[in-house]
Amino acid sequence: MHNRRDFIKNTSLMMGGALVLPSLDLNIFRRSGTTMPSSKLKLTFKPYTLELRHVFTIAASSRSTTPVMLTEIEFNGIKGYGEASMPPYLGESQETAAAFLSRVNLEQFDNPFELEKILAYVDSVAPGNPAAKASVDIALHDLTGKIIGQPWYKIWGFEKEKTPVTTFTIGIDTPEVVRQKVKEAEEYKVLKIKLGRDTDREMVEAIRSVTDKPLTGDANQGWKDKQQALDMIHWLHERGMVMVEQPMSKEDPESNGWISERSPVPVIADEACQRLPDVIKAKGYYTGINIKLMKSTGMREAHKMLTLARALGMKVMLGCMTETSCAISAAAQLSPMVDFADLDGALLISNDIFEGTTVVDGKVVLADGPGIGVKKIK
Repeated sequence: MHNRRDFIKNTSLMMGGALVLPSLDLNIFRRSGTTMPSSKLKLTFKPYTLELRHVFTIAASSRSTTPVMLTEIEFNGIKGYGEASMPPYLGESQETAAAFLSRVNLEQFDNPFELEKILAYVDSVAPGNPAAKASVDIALHDLTGKIIGQPWYKIWGFEKEKTPVTTFTIGIDTPEVVRQKVKEAEEYKVLKIKLGRDTDREMVEAIRSVTDKPLTGDANQGWKDKQQALDMIHWLHERGMVMVEQPMSKEDPESNGWISERSPVPVIADEACQRLPDVIKAKGYYTGINIKLMKSTGMREAHKMLTLARALGMKVMLGCMTETSCAISAAAQLSPMVDFADLDGALLISNDIFEGTTVVDGKVVLADGPGIGVKKIK
């Protein structure tokens, strides 16, 4: 028992704000009488298509499905699950993910706890492919959590009671459909509105005709003039908007910074903040950042981004794509430490194949299962 406690303690060390799991010493298991023979990591993957409950429209595109790639990493009979969600506008696909994952050789590793080493290798296989890389990262975290027997929010030292409410996203649509979507989202305490077209005011008025719930907005770089964007934010604030994402192009930090200085609500970098180096770039131009596993390459880097943003005094939002409960549950492990959460991706689909993190009365509820806390149900 003493050796097991030491093992769990050692695997939960914190260094420089990011979790560092040391090398797995198989002798610990041998001394305790537990046999854990040497093995290799085995990665498998297969495509899957998510069916959306409603056509999903943002400033630049619409879709009714989302292609994903489901991954598994096996070690000594234990399986970890992962996922890559790839909305077409982000440039990845099932074909690019399959090509990338086919090049990833995890069988060269026999210690799943060497996360930094393994994920640095995965990142080096080819540039780009952040969602495909995230699918490996998530599966590896799920696997190691299962070996330890603990969920990642506990390994990171977070309190599950501090999870936030999640927004529920209302895509751009006609007033009639918008009102129907709002009624279907009765359980949720905050609504997120997709903005960035000339129908923004019509959208908000339609929502306000049926509810007075707080709103957040995401322009997805859709506004083109900084003064008009600022005027719109003030108008939205008067109608209950509490935060806005990416008002203008990520290529125009000065205009976004000008808006942030004058905005009555926090301005969050979304498209402008993909990975760890972008956090420092966003400082001074945005109030905070939106972290998404599919952009950041997964839980490991997302945790580092969260730590850095907090150190810089920035607000943190945790977002998602349309995803199964696998990727949502992975992201949710970070949720007790964020200011805003938009973790409704699995709620927008009709063919989820996992159970895990849930939403109860609008609040994110973490599962207590080890790893990312998911069960495969189909």
